[in-house]
Amino acid sequence: MDDHTNNPAIPPPSSGEPTGWLPSEERWEHATLREATVHGVRLYNAGEYHESHDCFELEWYNYGRATTESAFLHGMVQVAAGAYKRYGFDDDGGMHSLFDTALQYLAGIPTDYYGVDLLEVRTVLTDALEEPDRIDDWRIPLDGVRPTARPEDYAYVDSLEE
Repeated sequence: MDDHTNNPAIPPPSSGEPTGWLPSEERWEHATLREATVHGVRLYNAGEYHESHDCFELEWYNYGRATTESAFLHGMVQVAAGAYKRYGFDDDGGMHSLFDTALQYLAGIPTDYYGVDLLEVRTVLTDALEEPDRIDDWRIPLDGVRPTARPEDYAYVDSLEE
């Protein structure tokens, strides 16, 4: 395991045993990936798409090409960027292009990856290609709930800029 991705302070999932959680060792395979995912999902769900994008993007840089971790993070970067295009720029064409790319990256990744319900994510993105308003008010599920941003999520993304 890469020392960068090890962080024993990252808590276990609040429910289930998603891919990435190692129950016999009581730790995440890549704890910083989980950390970035939690913050990125909560920020996305609060409508902070640019900040969500930054959480996923900066963690993505820690993985090489052709890894599941890299594909997941790159896909989530595209999800956040697509929502940002729709809501920040009223650009459904840009959203469509980014969601199409996200679906390519997220294809084949386990459906409960680091707590994210990727089956639902892929379904909603696919539906949004035909009906962009499908993502209006949609929140990404994490550990079976749809959490929203907390002060620590904003602090996390602020720390990435330092």
